[in-house]
Amino acid sequence: MTGAMMMLVALALDSAIGWPNPVFRVIGHPVSWFGRLIGALDRWINLDGADEGARRIAGVVAAAVVIGAAAEIAWVLTWLVPGDWPGVVLTGVLAWPLVAVRSLHDHVRAVALPLAGGDLAAARRAVSMIVGRDPEQLDREGVARATLESLAENTSDAIVAPVFWGVIFGLPGIAAYKAINTLDSMIGHRTPRHNAFGWASARIDDVANLIPARLTGLLLALVSTRPRAALATMWRDARRHRSPNAGWPEAALAGALEVRLSGPRVYHDRIADEPWLNEGAPDPQPADIARALRLFRFVVLGLALLLAALSVV
Repeated sequence: MTGAMMMLVALALDSAIGWPNPVFRVIGHPVSWFGRLIGALDRWINLDGADEGARRIAGVVAAAVVIGAAAEIAWVLTWLVPGDWPGVVLTGVLAWPLVAVRSLHDHVRAVALPLAGGDLAAARRAVSMIVGRDPEQLDREGVARATLESLAENTSDAIVAPVFWGVIFGLPGIAAYKAINTLDSMIGHRTPRHNAFGWASARIDDVANLIPARLTGLLLALVSTRPRAALATMWRDARRHRSPNAGWPEAALAGALEVRLSGPRVYHDRIADEPWLNEGAPDPQPADIARALRLFRFVVLGLALLLAALSVV
């Protein structure tokens, strides 16, 4: 399967070196390109004073433009490269920035190290890079919990889902997925400005992550030392999460580590009274982040082996 070979190349490159800063400084990153287009559409067609119906239609147009542009450009690039194995390698290089193995690992590790060393202030600064809640309201256990939740959800959004759609639809599939995910992260929020405008983007993202989120939960459970407990926790608690998808990897990770996740949390402007996942278990500690990163690396290795097997087939 050429899609599997392409994603194996992309996964290997990103795991080894990530997206180099010198390259980012020169050309940026596809997500930042998507972000500029989304921001422009938000300014141009999400008009102040428009009613909810008009904003919703504008949001559908914005989602179609961004996703269509990403898929079309990727299709043209695929059409331009040769069809033999050098072409597969080249498309893998093009897909490389659309997975985020090294970035996610390094961001989580940047929280784990100061937290383990007792530097709560530095850990709060680091966790603010990966979560939306107010870091100043987080104690040591709160920082650890937020970090584990972000790791679980982003293992799906940043790695498993891009790989999944890349295998099925090639470079256009992973490009379209990354556009969908960026749309959701930028405008898929229940705020006065984006509640209607981002409605379509949020719903499309829910559908795009439906299978990958559950696959991620399964992978996290299977690579753990407590697969039965992790699977049982996932099956029991995943649907309690406010998101139709994020609860699956988060509940699996909670069961695998024997900790509780989710629960009440403070965002900058509100308190979210969320139910617990794996309620009754203790709060996570700094050492649990290191354990979770080890599971994360096993998930990536398992994906690589699966892609290699699909490539041979």
